[in-house]
Amino acid sequence: MTRARRRAASDRPPSTRDCSERSWRAIAAPYARPDTRRAIAQLLNTALPFLVFMTALLYGIGHYGWAALPVAIPTAALLVRLFMIQHDCGHGSFFYSRWANDLLGRTLGVLTLTPYAFWRRNHAVHHATSGNLDRRGVGDVRTITVREYLRLPTWRRLLYRIYRHPVVLFCLGPTYLFVIRHRIPTNNALRCRESWISVLGTDVAIAVIMFLLLLILGPRPVLLGYVPMILLASSMGVWLFYIQHQFENTYWRAEADWDFHAAALEGSSFYDLPRILHWLTGYIGFHHIHHLCSKVPNYHLSACFAQNARFRQAKRLSLRDSLRCPRLALWDEEKRALVAFRDVADRAAPGPATGHRPRMHCPSI
Repeated sequence: MTRARRRAASDRPPSTRDCSERSWRAIAAPYARPDTRRAIAQLLNTALPFLVFMTALLYGIGHYGWAALPVAIPTAALLVRLFMIQHDCGHGSFFYSRWANDLLGRTLGVLTLTPYAFWRRNHAVHHATSGNLDRRGVGDVRTITVREYLRLPTWRRLLYRIYRHPVVLFCLGPTYLFVIRHRIPTNNALRCRESWISVLGTDVAIAVIMFLLLLILGPRPVLLGYVPMILLASSMGVWLFYIQHQFENTYWRAEADWDFHAAALEGSSFYDLPRILHWLTGYIGFHHIHHLCSKVPNYHLSACFAQNARFRQAKRLSLRDSLRCPRLALWDEEKRALVAFRDVADRAAPGPATGHRPRMHCPSI
């Protein structure tokens, strides 16, 4: 361990430091075993209700118009749960078999408008770099430091403020991400052949399904039922991803001081939701455990949390607490906390940069 990493370890709370040395992964390992029965049961108790609600939504919109639109809410929530199953497949944790995970993941990717292999690749980078200031930009929500923000020209500050506005993050952003960004392969075709096949293959499957729906049902149920449902589900998904890392006392460090265990335990929240919401969100609220050991399937996360007191020392966010998080937009390296724009309004721009220079890519959540 380098001197910088030893210093970073000594700065962490004793509970986190001790458990890193004793290996949190060893604690989580007994739960990192897929259970085929539970996996199939979860798939059935999610996919079947989703199909029922989806049918009711499309039929209702076609016959009763806007009066059936509230059905989009439970339908969207179940689609989010299906995405969490797809998410587990991407980590190879839902089933024992890789081909079963990949087959299910690719199938669900058509429903969630998310090209499975393309997303899996970016999400793996997110897990490997979460909380690392020098490796930002792949699979995360763009975040800059106070120093970086103060050095920006006025027009670029304005662009960043627009990007971090809740309307953009949770309404326009999800629409762009799932409807446009995931439809276009952007990686080098020669080096990322699998990603191109994933994106274009998913696009073709979606186009076929949309054509059949329009042919059988007509445009009204699709435009007034399916589209609002998919936009609502995408906003829910982005909110969940956002709140798992974007809270006041989260974790960001430069490469020299960054530590995987600390990033997982201090930079991922325990989103303490009501039981029904934990169920609907595939228990992703136990996000600190997931980042520590992504091989733990979602249906084991709550037991892992309940049976290990160490995990209950995580940074807890209640539903009420989370509603205050969207105002936080800048990482203050001195305070080691996310702060709001108004907290830095009176600060002067610092001198030339001497530290890390972030790599800024288009986010791909």
